[in-house]
Amino acid sequence: MLENALTVRNVPSGTKIKLKTAVSAGLIALAVILPQVVHELLGMPGGVKWLPMYLPVLISGCVLGTKWGLVVGVLSPVISFIVTYAAGNPMPAAARLPFMMIELAVFAAVSGLFSEKIPENGLFAFPAVILAQISGRAFFLGAVAVCQSFAAFTPAMIWGQIKTGITGLAVQALLVPVIVICLKKLLAKENQND
Repeated sequence: MLENALTVRNVPSGTKIKLKTAVSAGLIALAVILPQVVHELLGMPGGVKWLPMYLPVLISGCVLGTKWGLVVGVLSPVISFIVTYAAGNPMPAAARLPFMMIELAVFAAVSGLFSEKIPENGLFAFPAVILAQISGRAFFLGAVAVCQSFAAFTPAMIWGQIKTGITGLAVQALLVPVIVICLKKLLAKENQND
């Protein structure tokens, strides 16, 4: 979506990279800050229920596309872990980190597949988010099933967390597309003003 808007405006390649880097950095920062706020206000159960890190990652796929979204998806839990580890309470926990990296990478990759369709019709953001959520959670559950002999959790435990997180997924399935559609309209308006 962003690529499309920048191309329409004839933005040079180097400037595109700088803008995408800035947007990616902002979304990664949001993916680190949102869980901290939710955990501060609602505790650990709030994080499992509302899944705050997912929101910026889903937005990144829809807005930036698969490649840049993958960067946001993979780096968000890593940077969150590093920052929170330094503060003495790593989130996500070290045992969960590789699984979250896989899950969020899938979120970004799948939602990114729709990033070229969203400028044509913003409603494509809805299937982008829903398919990304289903795929990402399925990959997480599958990865835990494959690695359960040495993972710190079982598929049953993760399935329980998936059911708990349905509320957050449902809210994001509505909220992320609305945000993406608003950004699409804003970018289209700016293109008309040029």
